[in-house]
Amino acid sequence: MNDWFFQGDYASAPLNLPMLILGLLVAFLSGQLIAWVYMLTHSGLSYSRSFVNSLVIMPILVALVMQVLNNNLVTAFGLMAVFAIVRFRNILRDTLDTTYVLSVIVIGMACGTQKFTTAVIGCLIVVIVMMFLWYTSFGSRHRFDLIVNLHWARPLTELAALVRLLDRHSLKAQCASQRSHEGYEGTDLSYRVLLRDSNRVEDLLRELREFEGVSRVTSLKAENESEL
Repeated sequence: MNDWFFQGDYASAPLNLPMLILGLLVAFLSGQLIAWVYMLTHSGLSYSRSFVNSLVIMPILVALVMQVLNNNLVTAFGLMAVFAIVRFRNILRDTLDTTYVLSVIVIGMACGTQKFTTAVIGCLIVVIVMMFLWYTSFGSRHRFDLIVNLHWARPLTELAALVRLLDRHSLKAQCASQRSHEGYEGTDLSYRVLLRDSNRVEDLLRELREFEGVSRVTSLKAENESEL
């Protein structure tokens, strides 16, 4: 049984098992590093946890692809044909769905090219990484507890008083949007708030409603920063 597993690749090139495992491990660690950098530096509104997970899994799959191809031109053309068929027939809107499709294609190609040991080890590592990403909720970001929308009727030069109120209740308050136009009295403001005490949301909202110049106060809970 052990001989079959460790010598289970019947392709023309022999399997270097330590190099296979090392390559997949380095790909995993490199993907983690790039994903962490993306999480820390992303500043747009369209943040996707699935995309972050894909950044971790894709290097592993690409490394596995290169092991399967192994300088074989015929196999390379076959891989291009398979991807062309999948892309033509399906439109996958989630990057993680695309990663799953890529996973089964690569493993199928490893089996089809008689690289059985590569297929088994690659499949196990991909499954372990995917379960790790799911179990740890890797890629989720929690930056703010609350999104507060309000109408400010006083001059914008007096906003400092409102900011001081928010600072009393929050560790961080960020103005997400400020809307006003000609013929419209006052300004609509939207703040992202990281609360000092998440159990005192009602106290913050009550003080805002009682604050001079503030009206139409609404709030939205913001647990995870991710696109829906």
